[in-house]
Amino acid sequence: MAAFKTLDDLPADLTGKKVLVRVDLNVPMDGASVADDTRLRAVLPTVLDLSGRGAIVLLLSHFGRPRGHNRPDMSTAQLVLPMTRLTGRSVRFIEDCQGPEAQRGIATMLPGNIGILENTRFHDGEEANDPDLARGMAALGDYFVNDAFSAAHRAHASTEGVAHLLPSFAGRAMEAELKALERALGNPERPVAAVVGGAKVSTKLAVLGHLVDKVDQLIIGGGMANTFLAARDVAIGKSLAERDLTSEANAIMERADAAGCTVHLPYDVVVAKEFAANPPSARTCNVHEVAADEMILDVGPAAVEALSDALKTCRTLVWNGPLGAFETPPFQEATVVLARTAAALTQDGSLVSVAGGGDTVAALNAAGVTGDFTFVSTAGGAFLEWMEGRTLPGVAALEQR
Repeated sequence: MAAFKTLDDLPADLTGKKVLVRVDLNVPMDGASVADDTRLRAVLPTVLDLSGRGAIVLLLSHFGRPRGHNRPDMSTAQLVLPMTRLTGRSVRFIEDCQGPEAQRGIATMLPGNIGILENTRFHDGEEANDPDLARGMAALGDYFVNDAFSAAHRAHASTEGVAHLLPSFAGRAMEAELKALERALGNPERPVAAVVGGAKVSTKLAVLGHLVDKVDQLIIGGGMANTFLAARDVAIGKSLAERDLTSEANAIMERADAAGCTVHLPYDVVVAKEFAANPPSARTCNVHEVAADEMILDVGPAAVEALSDALKTCRTLVWNGPLGAFETPPFQEATVVLARTAAALTQDGSLVSVAGGGDTVAALNAAGVTGDFTFVSTAGGAFLEWMEGRTLPGVAALEQR
């Protein structure tokens, strides 16, 4: 990984200096209240560090998809009170993210003050990475800090454009994320295992293609596994699968063989005739015994035991996606058992475990092990693109400075 500067490279005394901080405050709302403040909490170490050094902290964020329109229901003004409560400090709202109105709002701020700028996506130029908008944003600050890894895969004015116009640094959350990802796939301790699950192979072909050259053990679960089983001419009944992608699945398995990567597919499975909670038709069977009117909804216990044994031989794990339909009992069992195995190995000090993606975080929360992994990323698209081996514009902009 190329070098990037962090908050430790900023002056210890920032009194009166204006620091633009790109954060991700795009939180789910329940009416006028924040339904989940995870992303707000994630930025607190950076915000409080800079404020404590006397900086005027200016938070840049998108919020929803206003598509260049000024929409009151998507104004970041709604986040002022929640951030005030979380920081324990006064937080003010700045009515634009560039231009004279923003300048006027900032002019009365004092050292240590925190301001939330208006939604960056109220401007058409944000998502187009418009140079004029980037310059307007940069004019508000003396330094730029990016603490929004979840938006780093987007080359937007507030994530990539501004970084080329001001001295730029990674915030605490961004720093932790990049170091964890480097430890997982950039320069990992081997052997390395990857768990890749989810419904569709089509969404993760690039991920799988990248991983077979990077990892020693590739565990494929969820509906994706059904496509791979079908590629091996296994009768999978009514199971969710993308049968038009069986040739791509075979190509990935051939690449894995050539690279010395072992691909794990389930050899026993949990099936049912209907997808519902605790259906009476649910049963466990050998993967070759799935009836024509049954669908595969989870990995079976014998396969999970074998997967757990495989993890015990590894030193590094990267995880994205559940093994089964974990939201619907009893089809969460495989994901829970393997997650708890990984967590126990992590706590024993024998495994570095890095996980990410929305469904993954929900699955680990359901298993009660989120806090026991080495690092859990809340980023969705950015985490997936990193697993694909793609350059993230928001990260690359920091590395170039």
